[in-house]
Amino acid sequence: MEIVAIVTVLILVEYWLISILVGKAREKTGVKAPAMQGAPEFERISRVQQNTVEQLIVFLPAMWLFAFYVHVTIAAGLGVLFLIARVIYCRAYLKDPSGRGPGFAIGQIAQVIMLLGGLIGAIMVLLD
Repeated sequence: MEIVAIVTVLILVEYWLISILVGKAREKTGVKAPAMQGAPEFERISRVQQNTVEQLIVFLPAMWLFAFYVHVTIAAGLGVLFLIARVIYCRAYLKDPSGRGPGFAIGQIAQVIMLLGGLIGAIMVLLD
């Protein structure tokens, strides 16, 4: 499970770095807290941060459930895939929000695999 813990920390560090980018965008564009609207540059990175939070709420428990009930190494691998997908999503969203689809889709695939795998694994243990 240590590899899943390491991937979890890497994902959380990625989120932390996105949060720093939001703060830098506030400074650069003059969008003062608590405002969430203003310069498009700020709004884009703010949306990346918010979407990442929304994904993490489901993704992190799903990864741990998958690791526990299905396979640790596969869970870690899917976690790294999710991490990379969020980088792709972020870079695309900052460049042109309409291009965010591939990064989002890759992350969703990893998330759905782990969510369903964790559920099926738990059901199989329950029925065993």
